[in-house]
Amino acid sequence: MTNHFTNNRWPQSIEQASRYDRWFQDKPLVYAAELRAVRALLPAAARRAVEIGAGTGRFAAPLGIRTGVEPCAAMAAIAAQRGLTVVRGRAEALPLRDAAADCLLMVTAVCFFSDARQAFREAWRVLEPGGQLVVAILDRSSPLGQRYEAAKATSPFYRQAVFRTAEETAALLAEAGFARFSSCQTLFGQDLAAVSAEEPVRAGHGQGLFAVIRAGKP
Repeated sequence: MTNHFTNNRWPQSIEQASRYDRWFQDKPLVYAAELRAVRALLPAAARRAVEIGAGTGRFAAPLGIRTGVEPCAAMAAIAAQRGLTVVRGRAEALPLRDAAADCLLMVTAVCFFSDARQAFREAWRVLEPGGQLVVAILDRSSPLGQRYEAAKATSPFYRQAVFRTAEETAALLAEAGFARFSSCQTLFGQDLAAVSAEEPVRAGHGQGLFAVIRAGKP
């Protein structure tokens, strides 16, 4: 899963998933900024990385991640075309063995999890000691995130989403046992449609809509 698709339900057909996938093609500067932000905190030495909620593979594939977990068959089919090995499953019950990965990635998927606490507990189980979890969110505390939150009730897609701040997300991660936090952010404007130049990636969080948090399993 990833961000900003506003159909009336999560893509279930190839046609819907393809429409979702085209969002990234239609917003190349936004997509590029998100990739840069994730890449800034993704461990370069990871050899057994997995994206949880891999969607159509728009993040895993260019970031060199070859395995994804995705519940939607239509999305998984497109991800497979990008070269991913996709395992059908949910974040709250990962179909992976204990300590199977040295890095896990979740890109704007947490707001759609039915139980974020359980998903983070599962991430802890699946990571090897010393492994890293990288979580990208739409930060509710950012100016554009506040607009998303205010309009959520009238959005057929985001009505069920639970937008969190970076602090709230970090607190849930700490509750699951994670430590050694770092963060970065991008997309600082008031309207994604107005992005016309390369967006910077800055340390910290709270101002950019797209926030990335890295946390480690001790």
